Amino acid sequence: MYKNILVPVSFEADRNAQGAMEVAQALRTEGGKVTCLHVMEHLPKYAIEYLPEGHMEAAKADIVEGLKLLVDGVDNASTVVVEGHSSRTILAHAENNDVDLIIIASHQPGMQDYLLGSTAAKVVRHAKCAVHVLR
Repeated sequence: MYKNILVPVSFEADRNAQGAMEVAQALRTEGGKVTCLHVMEHLPKYAIEYLPEGHMEAAKADIVEGLKLLVDGVDNASTVVVEGHSSRTILAHAENNDVDLIIIASHQPGMQDYLLGSTAAKVVRHAKCAVHVLR
């Protein structure tokens, strides 16, 4: 059982955030905590200028609401939204916060994943704690 679980959430259609939360609740020790983390990828400056004013703030507010729904009714659960590169930010958060388990949802790999590697694959390869991958 684990006392400090990190659940990175991407909100992509093929990801199972609710399933990851259910696994987190089943694997945490009594009194253990669960943190839902969403990483907002940095957009290139040239792309930002084409977005309507306030788009990033509205997107972040939607993400915060989605995370709140995931942790609603879950004891000792919190949410975090940060900006950065997905895999590096997840790994840094886990290391800086003494996470002992990362539960990450994955999709069925496509050709681009074999060439570049998915976020889940990078987390599995480089995490200094246990990683549970959901498909």
